[in-house]
Amino acid sequence: MRIIFIMAMIVACVSTYAKDLQITATAWLVADGYGNTIESQKSTEQRSIASISKLMTVLVVLDAKQNLKELLEKRTREDTIQLALVHSDNHAADLLCAHYIGGKDECIKAMNLKAAELGMIDTHFVEPTGLSVFNVSTANDLVKLVLNASNYEEVRKAAVTPQVKIHLKKKWLIFNNTNPIIGKKYNFIVSKTGYIRASGGCIALMVDTDIGRRIVVVLGSKNTHTRIPEAEFIFENY
Repeated sequence: MRIIFIMAMIVACVSTYAKDLQITATAWLVADGYGNTIESQKSTEQRSIASISKLMTVLVVLDAKQNLKELLEKRTREDTIQLALVHSDNHAADLLCAHYIGGKDECIKAMNLKAAELGMIDTHFVEPTGLSVFNVSTANDLVKLVLNASNYEEVRKAAVTPQVKIHLKKKWLIFNNTNPIIGKKYNFIVSKTGYIRASGGCIALMVDTDIGRRIVVVLGSKNTHTRIPEAEFIFENY
């Protein structure tokens, strides 16, 4: 009996260690579909969020109810939104903000106002792409953003789109999703990745799993290759 007990303790310790070992993210959080935290680490730590910023950029543009078929340069606003969300295109996010009612300054003001309205008290934006280290938030705050984003058809569309195909002149341009498992496994409702050196690998998502709907935020993962497996590990195990 003593041997069985010792072996059980070893298995339990190894299992716990394996969980910690697989997560390189500085801060992370997993919540249920209503935003109630299940497990977290440093979820109130304010960090750069890189291209997760584009999710807020798109939301304020959609809130403004601007014409989705209007051309912004050579693409419609609708295609530009999908490029910003799916391919995390920086120029697309800049275009959306530049063509916002009142221009870029009003767009950024709207982003910060919406953050305040959602109760994202530790979040601040200075530009629409996430290239600035001063676009900051917390895992706790980003759960609120993901919950709100899940109400938007364009966001849900991007979360199940492996590639954006845009017809330009006589050829098709193809842009891959920055989340490589979109369309291959799981039912994503929201998915937005991010990376700059200051932020590390980031992702904020909502996904349906066998154990229920989950919201996962990963901030400060080692790189762009570790953020997806870590998020996947978290929502599969909590």
